[in-house]
Amino acid sequence: QVQLVESGGGSVQAGGSLRLSCAASGYTSTINYMGWFRQAPGKEREGVAHIYTSGGSTYYADSVKGRFTISQDNAKNTLYLQMNSLKPEDTAMYYCAGRKGVLWSSRPWAGFGYWGQGTQVTVSS
Repeated sequence: QVQLVESGGGSVQAGGSLRLSCAASGYTSTINYMGWFRQAPGKEREGVAHIYTSGGSTYYADSVKGRFTISQDNAKNTLYLQMNSLKPEDTAMYYCAGRKGVLWSSRPWAGFGYWGQGTQVTVSS
């Protein structure tokens, strides 16, 4: 099993920055991809960014490209999401997730089976 615990959420004004962290424990060596997802009230969950844990290649949703950066510290088993130039529409519960196996480019957000409990991000205008 893999356990994921997010932290770092909070309230910020538009244009501000936050850094989310996700501490992973358990059988983390079995995880090939780590990602961040978010869900706003009344909306479906959407993928934000993911990273290939072995090679470090990253992928971003169009809505966050150029503003968010996903990174990892393998020695600490920690995933990060640096969020800059935040907008009110970034307000959501943010979840850390992990998956095993190959990730096909045609379905970049599929197959994430390990989830954290989420951390709230609120951006005011």
